[in-house]
Amino acid sequence: MSEPGGVPKVVAGVSRYLDDRLGLGNVVRRNIRKVFPDHWTFLLGEIALYSFIILLLTGTFLTFWFQPSMGHVAYTGPYAPLRGVMMSEAYASTLHISLEVRGGLLMRQIHHWAALLFVGGLMAHLLRIFFTGAYRKPRELNYHIGLVMFAIALVEGLTGYSLPDDLLSGAGLRITQGILIGLPLVGTYLSFFLFGGEYPGEDVIARFFTIHILLLPGLLVALVTAHLTLMWVQKHTQLARKGRTNMNVVGGPFFPSFMLKSGAFFMFTFAILAGLGAAVQINPIWLFGPYTPADISAGSQPDFYMGFLEGSLRITPGWEINFAGYTLPLSVLIPGLLPLALIFGGLIVYPSVERWITGDTREHHFAERPRDNPHRTAIGMAAVTFYGVLWLLGANDEISDHFHIPLFATTWFGRIAIFAGPVLAYVVTYRLCRGLRLRDAQMIGHGVETGVIKRLPEGEFTEIDVPASDDMAAPLLGAETIPELRGAELAADGAEDGEPRPKGLRGRIGRLRARMSRAYSEPPITEGPGADGEGRKAVTAGESYRRPDQGS
Repeated sequence: MSEPGGVPKVVAGVSRYLDDRLGLGNVVRRNIRKVFPDHWTFLLGEIALYSFIILLLTGTFLTFWFQPSMGHVAYTGPYAPLRGVMMSEAYASTLHISLEVRGGLLMRQIHHWAALLFVGGLMAHLLRIFFTGAYRKPRELNYHIGLVMFAIALVEGLTGYSLPDDLLSGAGLRITQGILIGLPLVGTYLSFFLFGGEYPGEDVIARFFTIHILLLPGLLVALVTAHLTLMWVQKHTQLARKGRTNMNVVGGPFFPSFMLKSGAFFMFTFAILAGLGAAVQINPIWLFGPYTPADISAGSQPDFYMGFLEGSLRITPGWEINFAGYTLPLSVLIPGLLPLALIFGGLIVYPSVERWITGDTREHHFAERPRDNPHRTAIGMAAVTFYGVLWLLGANDEISDHFHIPLFATTWFGRIAIFAGPVLAYVVTYRLCRGLRLRDAQMIGHGVETGVIKRLPEGEFTEIDVPASDDMAAPLLGAETIPELRGAELAADGAEDGEPRPKGLRGRIGRLRARMSRAYSEPPITEGPGADGEGRKAVTAGESYRRPDQGS
């Protein structure tokens, strides 16, 4: 039975009951029709969100059987090669989950694959935010919340990776302890605190377990809630298209359009992870054996998101400083901390540095195309190359073995590529972005090639061009300009005839800021008259593009 409006009686009754007691009717009616823009890149963040939900569900299942203890037991389970071997209770319980609990191995593998997809989704989402400039005002706070979530996700992955106490995860834990104990003054105390004494101690698994299932997930749930709330209040960025401005959002309503698509995408994500968990083996700990500090296996690599730290350790030459009875192991501290400082430090300060260079304090609700900000895109690709080289060299032994290249050669390749690669990536990316912008300007100014050749009365052959359509022209002319500081040219070139430099651009720092502003700024895409003989103009923020024949 349904109400006159077509709503099922049960739903109507529950809704009326809640509205009478909580007053949610107006709130729901106001927000249920909220508009969300539609583009495939917006799904990258949803992949991370859905993977996190699956992580919580599968992790809850695993905690029912996992024993976070380093107490020693003799294995008596069904896996014959390990019978009678002494191992920790954590490792034995993980074997029990994998080989004896019904569905345990499937849940373990889904959990592991979801962890990889969660971090991968966060990385892809972060790259989209950076390359499209979605971190600009008013979204700086939400951007930094996302960075904190990413950092916590890496630590969450490290703690979860170490819990089985197998030989592979133990090797990673040993590297972590080596970096920790190498910290000046406080390293030894921090190591003893974490491990409960000399490495490996008896407490680290229990402490990591508490951090992994309680502290960090709680922080992530709180940050995800804050992130989504801010996104809801500030509205989602959208790409420049016909009819879109900084003052509107064009897309589908939250209900039913967005909810149906999101529900289907969640089921699709779960299906992919379930398929991977069922068909693709990952982390077979029974093959690695229990961890003992005296053993390590060849060809061991961490999960992909920690591979860049492994690579930095492998290509750094031996280097230590002895002073006043203290040893500073720079060959551990620099590769263990410097890449993290460069990547996270750069991501944290970049929005403020860009705002300082451009003086741009406007609100931005358009997601830029990467080509529309060549310097930012080039800097981002240089950082990706820096990360990629380190990640690749994290498997330099496997590369040497499979491709029969001397390990010495792959190591020196990494030492050179870590400096030359980002520079080359910056130059190539910047030139590509500039070339694409010039092609866009040519298309706007001269029209789109049709492939039709016409012979003029004088005998000359020429190709017929047609004006770009609205859908093609709007993203090009709707791109926001990258402003230059007022007076930057005067401050950069030097004042003449005693004319004072603008305030804020004085002194060495001011002149540097002026030069950076002039180099960083980009003019709008505009190119004389169009193919139809009528002029086109660049569209500034807050306007929407209209063809000349449409009028105002």
